[in-house]
Order: sequence, then C-alpha cells, then structure tokens
Amino acid sequence: MRHRTVADLMTRNVVRARRDTPFKEIVELLAENDITALPVVDEMDHPLGVVSEADLLRKCSAQTDPSSRTPVPHVETWERAKAEGATAEELMSAPAVCARPEWTVVEAARLMALRNIKRLPVVDEAGRLLGIVSRGDLLRIFLRRDDAIRDEITQDVLQRTLHLAPSQVAAEVCEGKVTLGGTVEASSLVPIIERLCHNVDGVVSVAAHIGYRFDASRTAPAKQ
Repeated sequence: MRHRTVADLMTRNVVRARRDTPFKEIVELLAENDITALPVVDEMDHPLGVVSEADLLRKCSAQTDPSSRTPVPHVETWERAKAEGATAEELMSAPAVCARPEWTVVEAARLMALRNIKRLPVVDEAGRLLGIVSRGDLLRIFLRRDDAIRDEITQDVLQRTLHLAPSQVAAEVCEGKVTLGGTVEASSLVPIIERLCHNVDGVVSVAAHIGYRFDASRTAPAKQ
C-alpha cells in the first residue's frame, strides 16, 4: 500500500514571478495562465513567497470610494503596505511555505490545513523550485477508479498486509465507498481492517460488515 506523493500530483511547469515583476505583469500572468497565484523566486529559483489574487485585491480594497454604502473596514499597517506595493516582492505573502516531492498527500494536506493555505511550492534538496501543488491537486486522489481502489484493498491490504484469503473478507467499491464483508478469526482484527482501508488513497468511506469467530475481550466463541 503506497500513498500518492506530491511528485505524483504537482504541476511541474510552474508560472513564476521574480522579485521585481510589476503588479500589472502579475495580473497578466494570472489571467493568461488561468491560475489564482504564483510563486515568487530569487535568482537561484528559490521560492521567496507566493503572490495571489487575494494579495493583489488589497490594492482595490484599500482605495477610497465616496459613493460606497458599506462601512470602510479597518486596514492594518501591513495590509496598507501591501496595498501600496508595486512589485511581486512587495505584494507577496512571505516566507514561502514549501513541500518536498517525496511527501505523501497526507503530509501535504496536513500542512495546508495547519497553515491555512491553498497551495505549496515544491522544492528539491537545494531549495530550488520543482513544482507547485494545490488543494485541487490533492483532491485528485478521489478521482481514482473504483476497480483500482478495490484491487489495492484486496491485494495490498487484505492479502499482502493482513494475510487474509479472498474467502475470508471481500471488498466492493462504489464511488469510493468501500463495503467489506466476510468473517475473520478475532474481533480485534475488524478495526484494523477498517483503518487500513480508510488509508487507501481515494477511499471516501468504509462500511465493515465483518463477522468474527472469537471476541478478543471474551473467552467464549462469538456469534456469527
């Protein structure tokens, strides 16, 4: 069983900006490439930060509008400085929070959730930009075919990892939802099977209808 890695899912041809890329050129790059953000790199291609549509929109939101009927929100000093920025270095959110290509989807998703960010530049051992991975890229694991998920559960989880025969536990998958049926020796094995199946990339949910011959918490045989 192998989780997909950042290298499997990232975008490799990355549109990037330099420190001195001007505001208007950044807007053009986003529009021309149908993207919402891009990394800002130095002369060695090391990510310094990320400039997004949200960063650019501060310039609009900071402008005065005498005809507006909505109250003017309080603008922090740092936000006003960004709104007045004219280059990528002045506009970007920094420092760049980066990922490594060998990270699993789980590791990348946890970092995005922890830092409340939508994308991660991906760097090599020297810190040079290799690609970029977004929330949408990570969600692509849920586009896996049902038969591919079923085969991984059957062959990798049930047979290779748990050494269960096909006659003991069978898996069916429909739209990423896994249904398990069969009988195992001990009740303690059921939650282990469920957990390992949940960890397979592309699994949305697991319903285990698995009987057992012995309840691990009792000495008497369990009902099947």
